[in-house]
Amino acid sequence: MKIAQIAPLWESVPPQRYGGTERIVSYITEELVRQGHDVTLFASGDSVTAARLKAVCPQALRLNNGIFNRDAPQVLLQEWAFGAMAKEFDLIHSHLDFLGFSTARRCGTPVVTTLHGRLDLPELVPIFREFSEMPLVSISESQRRPLPFANWVGTVHHGLPDLYRPHYEPGQYLAYLGRISPEKRPDHAITLAKRVGIPLKMAAKVDPADEAYFRAEIEPMMRHPLIEFVGEITDEEKDEFIGKAIALVCPYDWPEPFGIVLIEALACATPVLAYRRGSIPEIIEPGVTGFISETLEEMISSVTNLRTIDRRACRESFDLRFTAKRMVTDYLRIYGEVVRDNHTVSSSQLRMDT
Repeated sequence: MKIAQIAPLWESVPPQRYGGTERIVSYITEELVRQGHDVTLFASGDSVTAARLKAVCPQALRLNNGIFNRDAPQVLLQEWAFGAMAKEFDLIHSHLDFLGFSTARRCGTPVVTTLHGRLDLPELVPIFREFSEMPLVSISESQRRPLPFANWVGTVHHGLPDLYRPHYEPGQYLAYLGRISPEKRPDHAITLAKRVGIPLKMAAKVDPADEAYFRAEIEPMMRHPLIEFVGEITDEEKDEFIGKAIALVCPYDWPEPFGIVLIEALACATPVLAYRRGSIPEIIEPGVTGFISETLEEMISSVTNLRTIDRRACRESFDLRFTAKRMVTDYLRIYGEVVRDNHTVSSSQLRMDT
């Protein structure tokens, strides 16, 4: 197939450090190329890919700190992908969430959109009702619940290429990985570590929007001998950081759409401690690959049970359920269905017009 992958421009593909959506776009793109498909990636010019790269702007928008209009490249991206170049492709796979709907609606090439964010916000309902015909993919069953009326064509759990080695012997610390923000509850991770007396290493990004929260709420809690803040880390650094941890602590207190760090932990053979929020129960098997808690007190109690987890079972779960190959197999099935449905609709419309 001739497939276009449309990435957001905020981060490169793959991102240099933090960036969930762009990381998944990269994994999909590279696996499609590996399987022999003709893929064009629309992304920032500092992206790295085996596909044909259509660079919309020189670098990821997050890296440009000068006077710069960030809307202009976004408009150009949509015009190129859904307009000027659309006829070159059998299918266009958009990762722009609802921002691409208006131009995608007017595109003659079949378009499928994967939604990567939370969907439980009331202001989203009118948007998805207006564009109710758009074929959508959810990244978990939980993610789609607020919008049951939408045109869901499948759920595809994220998958990873072979980036991480299994570490079957646990280290001496707990790990927190991702982003410092109120909904991720880094304060709970710190409290847990202090209560159980186990060191906690925190590898996390602080967005400008969360800087005040970090300075006022989290940074003071880090002034403790058990807590080590290491900042953002690369994929290469994650292998050892996660793999040598006793467990990955994910006290997310929001409807998590997926949580890539959870399957990164499973790839490293590291169990996960998490709250029962959003997609978490679809990923973690209680007592097998980690423990799911309702409260902080319950999560603290579960730490003593980590020794009952067979870390080999964590890696086996990853190999069975969360590889890039499995993810792309699921997407190719959906691509075929969307193309067939679009052809059927177009043929029907042609008969009506004549």
